[in-house]
Amino acid sequence: MPPIRHRRWLAAAMAAALGALGVATAGTAQAAAGCQVTYTVTNQWPGGFGTDVKVTNLGDPINGWKLTWSFTAGQTITQLWSGTYTQSGAQVTVSDAGYNASIPTGGSTNFGFNGAFSGSTNPVPTNFAVNGTACTGTVTSSPSASPSQSPSQSPSQSPSPSPSPSPSPSASPSPSPSPSPSPSPSPSPSPSATPSGPWPPSSTYSNP
Repeated sequence: MPPIRHRRWLAAAMAAALGALGVATAGTAQAAAGCQVTYTVTNQWPGGFGTDVKVTNLGDPINGWKLTWSFTAGQTITQLWSGTYTQSGAQVTVSDAGYNASIPTGGSTNFGFNGAFSGSTNPVPTNFAVNGTACTGTVTSSPSASPSQSPSQSPSQSPSPSPSPSPSPSASPSPSPSPSPSPSPSPSPSPSATPSGPWPPSSTYSNP
């Protein structure tokens, strides 16, 4: 494997391993919960009573609440305001009215109701809980599941192909010089024959 491609493959593998490790080591957040309830009988008459209930949030902010408790002497709710309620036997559940659903840390909200009781006593309930957390006046921390994080897939980096060497330009053969024809020697003219005899020749020949 060429060095460049090897380094890119190793970097991609390390990124994927670190992403998986980040998911594996994600912890759970701690949610603080705590509440306090003040239950006050504001007035009482034979067979009936009126009550004001104050819910104080001591933990993390609440958005939507349900307060539960149990009566111990057969009391029943006949009318309730600033909330909605259901009652099954001694068990009572009061939910927020919407506009008072949010209670910040250290904040509180109130609701009231009229009730009926039989007998001579109307004891105050003590087992209050908000959203399942017992209202003891202290704060407890419970682990809340942190949202699962799906590992983000690192984009696969396909190794870029190593550049192929560009072909070197082929040397064009230099044309061989065409042979220049050697000039054939021109023939030298043959000398004309010189006439023998006296010069210039006489037109007549005399015999002595």
